[in-house]
Amino acid sequence: MYILTRTPKKRRPVARISSDSSESPETENDVPGKEKTNSAVKKPNPIDVHVGSRLRLRRMLVGMSQEKLGDRMGLTFQQIQKYEKGANRIGASRLYHLSRILDVPVQFFFEDASRHDQDQSLQGFAEEGDGGYLIEFVNSREGLELNRYFVRIADPKIRRRIIDLVRSLSGLEADGSK
Repeated sequence: MYILTRTPKKRRPVARISSDSSESPETENDVPGKEKTNSAVKKPNPIDVHVGSRLRLRRMLVGMSQEKLGDRMGLTFQQIQKYEKGANRIGASRLYHLSRILDVPVQFFFEDASRHDQDQSLQGFAEEGDGGYLIEFVNSREGLELNRYFVRIADPKIRRRIIDLVRSLSGLEADGSK
């Protein structure tokens, strides 16, 4: 009795004429003119990262865990993590469902997204340190917690003292210099 097995098809080199001998030979599955990318080093799209960070921000503002949000969506908390990091894209219907659960319009997830677009292409003569770190901090757990408690302080004198305390701990003067 014979058993037939299928062996994987090997890629055969395709002959090509090139003036640059340092390039590696193409294979028959390569598409001419298409840039080759290494999928292991693929970076998330900046818009996907932005939408994910807005998802995380809203989830934390309403005090919902990744696990609870995942349960309401019918997903695992790991999938929510991937969405929040921008590693996985969020489809339109799922984004709509998230907006309903988190009680925000779909547009909420795209607010300030144009800033990310500009960062990628048209920086021009813009100064470094444009405040992106501030948005990143406010979206962090510490930033959200600090904001949540700071706004509950009604006395403006106490707020001023807290600002002075934080400034002195950071080592910066009132004008921003050391």
